[in-house]
Amino acid sequence: MQKRAFIIHGWNGRPNEAWKGWLKRELEKNGFEVFAPAMPNPANPKMKEWVMRIAEIVGNADENCCFIGHSLGCIAILRYIETLNGRKAGCAVLVAGFSDDLGIEELHDFFTKPIDWNKIKSNCREFIAIHSDNDPYIALRYGDIFREKLDAKVIVEHNMLHFSESAKLQSALESILETSGKV
Repeated sequence: MQKRAFIIHGWNGRPNEAWKGWLKRELEKNGFEVFAPAMPNPANPKMKEWVMRIAEIVGNADENCCFIGHSLGCIAILRYIETLNGRKAGCAVLVAGFSDDLGIEELHDFFTKPIDWNKIKSNCREFIAIHSDNDPYIALRYGDIFREKLDAKVIVEHNMLHFSESAKLQSALESILETSGKV
C-alpha cells in the first residue's frame, strides 16, 4: 500500500509556505502521496473544524500514514490522532509543536479539554518533535513534554527560529523516510 503524508500548517499559515512545499515535493519523489490542505479559518482556528478537515482528507488512517505539523498544526494532528479509536497511524512529525495555548486567545479552543496522551500514544507508532534553539514562541521544554508523554524522538535545530522562513527542513524529511522504512 502507498505511503501517505499529510502536512498541516499552523495558525495563520498556508499549505506551501516555507519548507512545507519543499517537503511535499521531496516526499512525492520518494513515492508518497502527499496532501497539504488549507485548514479552515486559519486566523481564528477551531479545533473541531481542523480535526474534521484532517479526518475528511485522511479517510481511513493506518500505519502507512505520516502526519507532519507546524506549530498549531501539531496539536491539530495530536487531537486527530486522539480520535482514531484503535486504528494506528505510522508517524507524527511535530515541528515547533506545543501542548498548551501559550496564553494566546486564538489558540485556546484546542485546549478546552485535557490532552489524552495515552490514547494518542497508543494510536500512533512513532513521534518525532523538531524544535529550534532560538524559537521566539515555542520553548524547548515542549520537546521534553513530547519526549515524556509520547516517547518522541526530539531533534533540536540551531538558529531556525519558528521554522517560518526555512526553505527546507532536512531533519523532517530524513525522519519521515527513516520511520517509513524508505532509507
